[in-house]
Parts: sequence; structure tokens; C-alpha cells
Amino acid sequence: MVTKLGLVPAEPPRSRRALRPDLRPKRLAILGATGSIGRSCAQVIAFAPGRFAVASVAGGRDGAALARCAIELNAEFAAVADPAGYGDLKAGLAGTGVEAAAGPEAVREAALREADLVVSAIVGAAGLGPTFAAVAAGRTVALANKETLVCAGAAVMQTARRAGAMLLPMDSEHNALFQAMGAREPETIEVMTITASGGPFREWSAERIANATPEEALAHPNWVMGPKVTIDSAGLMNKGLELIEAHFLFGVPPDRLEVVVHPQSIVHGLIAFADGSLIAGMASPDMRTPIAHCLAYPDRMASGVRPPDLAALGRLTFERADLQRFPALGIAIEALRAGGGAPTALNAANEIAVAAFLARRIGFGEIARLVGRTISAMDAAEELAAPQDVAQALAIHHIAGERMKRLLA
Repeated sequence: MVTKLGLVPAEPPRSRRALRPDLRPKRLAILGATGSIGRSCAQVIAFAPGRFAVASVAGGRDGAALARCAIELNAEFAAVADPAGYGDLKAGLAGTGVEAAAGPEAVREAALREADLVVSAIVGAAGLGPTFAAVAAGRTVALANKETLVCAGAAVMQTARRAGAMLLPMDSEHNALFQAMGAREPETIEVMTITASGGPFREWSAERIANATPEEALAHPNWVMGPKVTIDSAGLMNKGLELIEAHFLFGVPPDRLEVVVHPQSIVHGLIAFADGSLIAGMASPDMRTPIAHCLAYPDRMASGVRPPDLAALGRLTFERADLQRFPALGIAIEALRAGGGAPTALNAANEIAVAAFLARRIGFGEIARLVGRTISAMDAAEELAAPQDVAQALAIHHIAGERMKRLLA
């Protein structure tokens, strides 16, 4: 059952595979196999021998690491986006029988290999093209690449409806909201809440946050993630991106979306309904839980993660997000409310600013300031019009990226 949003909100009856264990393994295409999500996917797959078969894997530039992933997962095809990594990929796969290819078209081919589920876990706007191709082909996509909806949310969801594609949210927050929402309509939701751990700077002053080093920003207290996502988390920019993603994924208007800081990272999302009910999605802070939910959907499977022991935890606390100390979240909320191409520009500027911070070209406090200046410098009518397809989204992304580069220069 596919709703008007291209999302399947209800838990349907148990699948035929659960009733007939002799059915073939579920075939997977894993985009971003060498990243943190891809590695966690491999752990979940290893925990369920014989349940999955990997049709293809794709990675960014590390051909040697991708070759190791392909061998570990017994993949049929491996694609590295950067042609410079092809030599290492080919050498690593010599004698294995695994096909190897390089370049953006090869990653697109990996996304379109015959598979029951495409895991979209490529970080940043680089994941937009292959993910959109899978959606347009009517595939079931487990979405861990939030930038796909941030950059081209309306176009992606319209294409999903038209193609009959199913989108399963793999981010821990959106997965929790997906399960809490069930079959209920967006109109019944009063408030949808995404939680934030607060990151390493939750109790820091604004001045101290602004002067944080890359090492301090990368020291997340609860989650192990890639560097870009970890920096976003430290400034709460990731929560702004997640609000934008939730808006498109669930059809909830911006004024009914909020962020609450929850240091324990046990409650990942909450939904307050019109009747006064509040439903929370809870799990230990481990990405294997939402990954297992998506891989097995509509069934349930063991992930290797134990559920939270609430009695041992003793207490769960919640705080309002402080937009004065974390201005990146406020800028993202403004982009969400502005709509059109503003979220696309936000993502482009943020990707470049985070890279500059990690390279020690700018301070942590400059990330939000420069992102805000980039969006403000763009023409609302022409440069920030809502993208109607991937090409237009990438065009806006390019313009915003060039503006940010000039500011950095």
C-alpha cells in the first residue's frame, strides 16, 4: 500500500517469507557501503545468515575499502564513484568474480541492479542522483541519505508516487517517527518532534562553541558517525536537515515540526496527535536497530542490539533547543519555512563550510554564519525557485556552492 506521500506508514501482515522460509533471500543494493551506515548494514546482514543476498555495493573514492566490502558481502557488482579509485578496486577484486566499475554512471548502475531493497547511504548531495534513479524505477528505497529530500524533496516524493516506489526511513529519528505514525494521516498530527542528543557542546557557552576545534566537534558523546554528519550534529545543523526531511517524508507542515534536546538518545522521535496522545519511538543509540527494521520490513528480525533498560537508566530528560547557542538550527528552520530552493542552497553551503572547518580554514562559529550569508545572497525568485527535478536541484546546489566558495575566498 503506497500513500499519496510515496511512503508506506502501516505495518502490513507478515510477509510470505516469514511464513515460508524456503523463499529466496532478499536482494540488496547498498549505496555508501564503505561508510558508517554501510558497515552497520554489513553487521546486520552477518547476524542473519542466508536471509540476504547483495546484488551491488557502491562507494565514494576508496576502491580498496570497497573491494573488501564487496568480498565480505559476497556482492555481484561494485562501483566506485571516483575513477581514481578504480585501480585499487579492480586489484582488490582480482580473481573474485565480482564485477567492478567506476564513475557516476557506475554508481547509478549499482542503484538499478535487480534488488528488492536499495539502501541509500551515500553522504551529501552525491547520493541524490543514484537515489532518485532508484525511486524513478519504482524500487523500495531505505533512505539514510537525508540530503536527497533536503535538496529535492518535492520532486522525489512526486516521482515516488508516480512510480509506485516505497521509501523506508533508515535514519534513527525518522525510523522512530515512521513506526510511531503507523497508518495515521498527517492531518491527525499536532506536533512531530525530532530529538537531538545535544552533541559535545550541549552545556558549552556560545563563545566556547564558536571557538571549538575539529577534534572537540568530532567527539560525539553517543553516536559513532562519519565526520561530516558528526560536525553537523555538534552544531545541530543535522536536526535542521532532519526537520526538512520529515516535512517531505511525512507531509507534516513546518509549523508542526520541532526539535527537543534529549541527552540520553533513547527517545528518537515523538508524535503528539489531535486526541492528546503522545507516542514515542525508543531504542538504544545504535544504527543497527533502524537498519534491521528497514532490511526486514515488513517483518522484524534480530539486529544484535538490546532494547533500552529503562529501570537501569533511571531517568530520561528533555530540554528546549537553544537557537542562540546553536544558530545553524535556526537557519535551517528558516530555510524550511522559506521553501523553494532554500533547503537545497542550505545543504550546498553547509557541505562546503563543514569541509572548510575540518580543513581548519574557518572556525566552528563561521559555519552557520557563512551558510546564512550564502542563502541571503541568492535571488529568491530566480535562484531559489523550487527545483522540479534532480537537474534543477543540482543547479541550485552548484550556484550556492559557488557563492560559498567566494565567501571563503
